[in-house]
Amino acid sequence: MSYIAILETGVPPNGLDEAHGSYADMFIEGLAGPGRQFRVFKTLEGELPPEGAPLDGVVITGSPAGVYEDDPWISDLIEWLKALDPSVPVAGICFGHQIMAQAWGGHVEKSDKGWGVGLHDYQVCDLNTWQALTGKDEAQIRVAVSHQDQVVKKPETAEVLATSDFTPNAALRYTDRKAISFQCHPEFSAAYARDLWEGRRHKIGDKLIDQAVESLEKDSTRDSMLTAISRFLEGK
Repeated sequence: MSYIAILETGVPPNGLDEAHGSYADMFIEGLAGPGRQFRVFKTLEGELPPEGAPLDGVVITGSPAGVYEDDPWISDLIEWLKALDPSVPVAGICFGHQIMAQAWGGHVEKSDKGWGVGLHDYQVCDLNTWQALTGKDEAQIRVAVSHQDQVVKKPETAEVLATSDFTPNAALRYTDRKAISFQCHPEFSAAYARDLWEGRRHKIGDKLIDQAVESLEKDSTRDSMLTAISRFLEGK
């Protein structure tokens, strides 16, 4: 039976999975649909779908790791992405967004802009594509973020789907394969995002964390982004 492979490249820190579930759990909840099957691969522990697996699609989660680090599972994932059939739909989030870019000709670095936390606003660059995926006329999207690394050079085969001054390559759509990726985290509930940021207060500092938590009072478009990913995996 075919399935959507969720490549779990990280785990919620500080035991937050006990209250909020794993990253795979968040995606399964957000992307569930009639007849849709999921299989979770602990890619952080070296698990990847085997060659010839009956994939309906692939979702790559976030991770505290950097795609430029020399852990074997990271290099294995890059090589797996290079060899993947370009007709298989792939959606990447945060680390997933970054490693797709790194594997397919882009470049990722720890940004000199520092930490991005809170609900961030992005301008949609390709309104026709976004409307086809979401069914909405949204010129701006607002979703939770938590990252330092960024795609500083996009692959030549990638088009910018959404952007901001802080994150110019915030969302990418690939022209040579069925792939889309986002720096932000539509899978994060407001409750999880708050707990995650609070747990990083000692790293990031009170000012940014206070601003991040306050931003949760704004409306988020995470639901429309989850719809976009879901419809993309369906081949829309």
